[in-house]
Amino acid sequence: MSRILPIAVSGIPNGPALALAEGSKTGTGPRHARTRPDPDAMAAAAPASRPALPEKVVRGILLALVLLAVRAQAQPVPASNAAGASNSAATLAARIDAFIAQPRFASARWGIDVVDLASGRTLFAHAADKLFVPASNAKLYTTALALHLLGPGARFDTTLYATDRPDGHGLLQGDLILRGGGDPALGTDTGAADGPGWADALATRLAAAGVVRVRGDLIADDTRFRGPPFGTGWGAGDLFADYAPAVSGLTVGEGTLAVTVSRQGTRCCTIDVQPASAGVRVVNLSVDATPDDPSSLLLYRPLGHDTLYVSGSLPRAARARTYTLAAPDPARMAGQQLLDALAATGIAFDGHLRVLRWPRTDPALDDPHTVRIATLASPPLAQLVRHMLKHSDNLYAQTLLLQAGLRWQHSGRGSCGWVLHWTEQWGLCALRTLLGEIGIDREQAHFSEGSGLSRQDMVSPRATTTLLAWIARQPWATTLNDALPSAGNDGTLTWRLRNLPDGDRVEAKTGTLAHMYTLSGYLVTGAGRRLAFSVMLNNYQRPIEPNGDWAPPYPTHDLDAVVRLIAAYADTPARIPPPSEQTR
Repeated sequence: MSRILPIAVSGIPNGPALALAEGSKTGTGPRHARTRPDPDAMAAAAPASRPALPEKVVRGILLALVLLAVRAQAQPVPASNAAGASNSAATLAARIDAFIAQPRFASARWGIDVVDLASGRTLFAHAADKLFVPASNAKLYTTALALHLLGPGARFDTTLYATDRPDGHGLLQGDLILRGGGDPALGTDTGAADGPGWADALATRLAAAGVVRVRGDLIADDTRFRGPPFGTGWGAGDLFADYAPAVSGLTVGEGTLAVTVSRQGTRCCTIDVQPASAGVRVVNLSVDATPDDPSSLLLYRPLGHDTLYVSGSLPRAARARTYTLAAPDPARMAGQQLLDALAATGIAFDGHLRVLRWPRTDPALDDPHTVRIATLASPPLAQLVRHMLKHSDNLYAQTLLLQAGLRWQHSGRGSCGWVLHWTEQWGLCALRTLLGEIGIDREQAHFSEGSGLSRQDMVSPRATTTLLAWIARQPWATTLNDALPSAGNDGTLTWRLRNLPDGDRVEAKTGTLAHMYTLSGYLVTGAGRRLAFSVMLNNYQRPIEPNGDWAPPYPTHDLDAVVRLIAAYADTPARIPPPSEQTR
């Protein structure tokens, strides 16, 4: 049942879904006028003769009317504004209710909550206390936790150590240790000073320390985080995709690789994998396309293996296609890139590349003979958050949850009442504690990881608007707000909610899983009114064309239509009713 501003109307504006999505900002759509008694008609219908009232009664009635008039002048009511706000609120509720009541949503679930940040009043709610799968709206919670615990300026270091010093001839008899600090942006252009040249920078520093030959091994240390290299609840089918790379303390190139399948002359196909340091073995089973099977290309890598099978064929008209996939071992890939950089710098290496993973540890890091060669700092957390929210990056989100978990584990502020083994569990413990402090009950928000890729995550729209209202009061609120996708401008909202009228702006986090679609964030009107909203659509089976393609209308357009209706109402003068008048 929707929570609306109580209004008495005799009709509901009707129109197709498109008209609802593109409705007037003034909220003055077709409406039926309320009928009022006509004094002339009442007089005409009165009996011809009627007993006269006593003079004392007449004087009393006149006195009462005068008193009422005086009171009305002392407390004037802007009748036109109040009526306009009431009609506008009724139009908002009627239009949203009509929109989500379309037959194609009969098996789906809508959850909506809209709050005025200035007054704290709920402007509209529908199933706002029910639980929904938030998809990537979960990143709002992870971001708030990371900024709250770590601060916008936090950085995460990647460090190169040597277990001994070189002798007078530049010979290093010990090992090199590449210690990952959980920087999800290592080797990218996200903002690190060294970017893709990170390994060359470390090799140059090693050469500057006088090393010309290494007789030991290179240890790629991936022990910063305890637990498996993926979030709890991530589907096995996702772990092959570029949007769900392995979560590692030592990640490079965002844990992905590029596979290009191309024709050699007229025959199919040659396979190229970049970077070569990914260490992928390719089994090429591709064949030429036939008229009966024009396009059947399949790329498959078994979980836990480094072998990529390529079968089927490209369409006959295609010359090449490139696919981005999850790398099988980001830590090993980082170690190999450093070895390649050592060779390019002229440093000889006689050992082997070894990867050290949790639950093992490297005692050499506590040895006083171990020396630090160089450290590469990540971009500040504010910059990582900006990339993560703009592009809905699952690797960044899960990594930031783990970083917050480490801080919470070592803070000495207590636990959640049970034994916590994994870094992810510590991060979720910290998140539950924070939500309790904000005023969000555990029944209103539950997470199993930090990205929203898990279908075990559940939140209510009201919990999300409560979080957004709390964020707006924090000293780092501008950092988060600027990191959100901006409607019609950038990120995952580049092509959505364009051409909002009257100077309105929407900064919001998108969310998409199969059958689950969400959009939550802030709406600011041209007049400066600021609303927090959360719109969630779950269990929705999208329309499908006869050929199997998705058919319009698209779920993202449905979410945007609701936000446009909210924006149309937000620009009208509104009388916020007291709690006693709000209905559920």
